[in-house]
Amino acid sequence: MQTNRKLHLCLLLLVCFFTFFIHNKVVYPDIMESRNLITAREMVEYNNWLVPTMNGTLRLEKPPLPTWVAGVIEWIAPDNIALQRTAAGMMAMLLVFFMYFLGTGMTKRPLYGLVSALVLCTSFNIILMGRTASWDIYCHSFMLGAIYFFFRAFESEGACWRDFLLAGTFMGLSFLGKGPVSFYALLLPFLLCYFPLYCPSVKGKVLPLLAMVLICLAISLWWPVYLYLYHRDMAMFVAAKESTAWLERNVRPWYYYWKFFLESGIWSLFLITGLLWPYWKKRMHFRREYVLTVSWTFAILILLSFLPEKKTRYLLPILIPSAMVVAHVFFYWHEKLVERKLLLGWDKLFFRVNTLLIVFVACCLPVGIYVYCFVLSGGGIGMVVFFLSTLLFLGGAYVLFRSAVKVRPLSFLGGVVFLFFIVEAFLMPSVAGLFNNPDMKSIKAVQDVEVLRNVPFYYPEDEELRIELVYEAGRRILPWDLSASETLPVSPMVLVSARSADEVLPDMLKSRVNMTFIGKFDDNRRKANTKWHSDIFVRYVTLLEMKKVP
Repeated sequence: MQTNRKLHLCLLLLVCFFTFFIHNKVVYPDIMESRNLITAREMVEYNNWLVPTMNGTLRLEKPPLPTWVAGVIEWIAPDNIALQRTAAGMMAMLLVFFMYFLGTGMTKRPLYGLVSALVLCTSFNIILMGRTASWDIYCHSFMLGAIYFFFRAFESEGACWRDFLLAGTFMGLSFLGKGPVSFYALLLPFLLCYFPLYCPSVKGKVLPLLAMVLICLAISLWWPVYLYLYHRDMAMFVAAKESTAWLERNVRPWYYYWKFFLESGIWSLFLITGLLWPYWKKRMHFRREYVLTVSWTFAILILLSFLPEKKTRYLLPILIPSAMVVAHVFFYWHEKLVERKLLLGWDKLFFRVNTLLIVFVACCLPVGIYVYCFVLSGGGIGMVVFFLSTLLFLGGAYVLFRSAVKVRPLSFLGGVVFLFFIVEAFLMPSVAGLFNNPDMKSIKAVQDVEVLRNVPFYYPEDEELRIELVYEAGRRILPWDLSASETLPVSPMVLVSARSADEVLPDMLKSRVNMTFIGKFDDNRRKANTKWHSDIFVRYVTLLEMKKVP
């Protein structure tokens, strides 16, 4: 058993390396990454570790733990996007390992824990969050750790002080990651499902349970208390703004998350199959555990649907119990074969429909890549890479087809993992080229212009400034009210504007300044003459200096 666990952990390490770390810098930072990394950069540059800012404005909406991690990385290796994403990948890997431990602990079967973890780390949204410097992965990884230790404490004899204290610690870290988000979206649904199903005894566990709550509160609340004591007005303003945002911003109808299963990517149909509770409830080997994972999945979906504000990335926590649901189905098929029982009737139909559809997709992928790269886009991937990846895809598709025909569920799971290896190892840099603009002239170039060093940057207050431009420029770009200006805020200064400085500056001011045009920059991630190309990422950069009065 112990040997199996060591092999499982080594396999998970290998899979996580390809899933979260390899080629993790090939895609340009998005808006969320830019916000987070600007905050981390200003922590280091302005030494504001307890009161974070973003482009000169206080950013107190989110607790600072992930930003502290990013700040330390920024201090060690400035502007290293690969290293910043590696930190998120480490948190995603932590999530995968906690999934393995929780699944193993629930069923006492390491193989079930392995299948759960493999399904989780090959789910679409988990891969996305683990490869970008976003903060969502932090709070949910810590919270799954808290749930694992909490579950182990209640399912073990005695007080289990160590497990309860670890659960409280991870809960506190989750709060410092993104406030109460994971408490509501992951922990509360688990508790609502766990206690009615398992009816755990609290005998002898009251004191350690209380200690868990206290340590959670101590870790969670010290930073909000600090803000309340020393920045009360701003803290109260931000709290009111965030509360209002949950009710008024990005409001969607209650059924907005009906396509939640698509967040699991390749496992979408498997998930739908696994959620057919009336069919599986009497067939599963671990019936209570299966009911827990299904009810946990639906509890998360219902609680998230109650909130007026909805975004698809908020569905990240639902992938945790969903992976366990899929694992139950795989484990059921595997155990049937171990018992030398053939899959018959609906069991066989479910297996064949799920597996053969993925085989079909695997066979079509090379065709889709060829059409997109060489017919529609005219490039983006080399012919050698295309042929090599095609051969590997067809080999993987053969393994999947053979596993589907001979009804070998674990072999099929291995084939799916192999397909992910191919994409991440061979296609990721080339596929990223399809989404990156090779002709992009980024405003990042201003960092290398000697005359602009230590010169403050401004933009017209009446224009919208995308935060991605601030990140690429590598410095603050502050607002400037040109309508009331008869002089420059500081001389010299740099103007970042949507139109040329000659068009933007008032006539009275133009006659008083010397203008040195630095360049026109285009930070669009997608190519020009496409529907995704926007003028909001095109900016003129001009050095302004007051003329000397004779």
